[in-house]
Amino acid sequence: MVDGIKLRLSRIMRDGKMLCVPMDHGISNGPIPGLERPEDILHRCQGLTSVIINKGILKSLSRPPDMGILVHFSASTSLSLSPNRKMLTGSVEEAVRMGADGVSLHINVGGKEEPEMLSQLGEISDHCQLWGMPLLAMMYPRGENVQNPHDPVIVAHAARIGAECGADIVKTVYTGDVNSFAKIVRSTPVPIVVAGGPRMDGDYGILKMTQDVMEAGARGVTYGRNIFAHRDPSKITTTLSRIIFGGETAESVS
Repeated sequence: MVDGIKLRLSRIMRDGKMLCVPMDHGISNGPIPGLERPEDILHRCQGLTSVIINKGILKSLSRPPDMGILVHFSASTSLSLSPNRKMLTGSVEEAVRMGADGVSLHINVGGKEEPEMLSQLGEISDHCQLWGMPLLAMMYPRGENVQNPHDPVIVAHAARIGAECGADIVKTVYTGDVNSFAKIVRSTPVPIVVAGGPRMDGDYGILKMTQDVMEAGARGVTYGRNIFAHRDPSKITTTLSRIIFGGETAESVS
């Protein structure tokens, strides 16, 4: 049976897979390179299934983009004394009114701010179920108790927290190893997508990581700087699409 969550997930994903560009960086870091004019990126990149944007950018668009929209409701700034402390900036009802296809939250696990963010996750998850709205939870090992944010045990724990708290999709970091990440995918009962991290110098690294995470069982990627700050965002999006949806390798598309 098709319900609201499944219907909206079909707009965010394609055949159960995701190629998403998160563009929520403006609150935390300001108009960084590539995000001076966010709408330009959206209309240039063919093949994206979805975008993650803050509500103000969604309201400012001159026309709807040809992809699913997740509105991001977590925020902190690099100017803050507590940059890891993400605060809610909106509600699920607001996302429904704006016509969004999903809601995105950022949760940092392993620091003193963790309890507050887990409470936010539980609250928003409840409201998403009420309104039939998919919830993507960015689950990042980040804080005083995290020495290695790519430790497979810690990444697995963070991903599982997102699923246990009701997220429909969990976004987390790649461990750097196909086998360890495959175990994380198997132990997380909802789809996992992978964050891109800092901008890579060359294309091969991001293409090979994409190939590896798909082989590990991830449902896709959410790359920010490696798409919008790329010298040719349209080309890299098309190339990533060939790996995610076409099953091609990094070598064959390079």
